[in-house]
Amino acid sequence: MRKTKIVCTLGPASSSEVTIAEMMKAGMNVARLNFSHGTHEAHMEQIIKIKKLRNQLGLPIAILLDTKGPEIRLGDFENNKIELTEGQSFTLTSRQLIGNENLGSVTFENLPKQVTSGSEILIDDGKIKLSVTDVDETEVY
Repeated sequence: MRKTKIVCTLGPASSSEVTIAEMMKAGMNVARLNFSHGTHEAHMEQIIKIKKLRNQLGLPIAILLDTKGPEIRLGDFENNKIELTEGQSFTLTSRQLIGNENLGSVTFENLPKQVTSGSEILIDDGKIKLSVTDVDETEVY
């Protein structure tokens, strides 16, 4: 009996029943769904597909729900991205808006209530560090 498992992450490019069935036949043991992306409804559709296909194919495919934990995400920006330079002021807001070089929205509306002057906020998996200088009802400066 093989003790190693083949874990495959399902995403937009591998969401069709045909593709999932091919992955199962090719040796996938575990179908991983990344809950950091997508909606709960979309993931439920994937789970239903996986269960249907594993029953049809008679294969013991496990389903792994990767619930990495809560992450605060930045909203959209005018030109899809911005560049920050060291020392530049940048404000985070709980208001939903299209951001620019000076201001960006976040998905966590309570952020201004959770940080204080002197707090540090990490962006892009810690590649960027912001230092909080002031906070009001909706903005983190």
